[in-house]
Amino acid sequence: MAKYALIMRGTDESNAAMMADITALMAATHQFIEDMMKADVLIAAEGLDDPAQGAVVDFSGEAPVVTDGPYGETKELFGGYFLIDVATKQDAIGWAKRVPAVRGAKIEVRRVAGEDELPPGVETDNNI
Repeated sequence: MAKYALIMRGTDESNAAMMADITALMAATHQFIEDMMKADVLIAAEGLDDPAQGAVVDFSGEAPVVTDGPYGETKELFGGYFLIDVATKQDAIGWAKRVPAVRGAKIEVRRVAGEDELPPGVETDNNI
């Protein structure tokens, strides 16, 4: 088994479409979560707050620079994620195809790397 993050990515347009029918979308999302729980693949599911409430810490200069949201140069923003544990990438993609989403939204599928995949010689503190 492997962990995968299904990362919800939206644009201003898809986010507006989502808000237009939020009640139906939330009902579909709750059913999707129940389906994942019944299949015993769901580890976590969280939505993220409005980007205007966030900040970015940029390390491109000598000192980190903090910028408050919203982020005008960004075309897509993460809206939340599902963390699942499935046998294959294809299984993760199968679940991603079932995420209740509006036209224009995207679901990014990313495997979560394990501690055993660190480069040789790198020590970790298991208390983190």
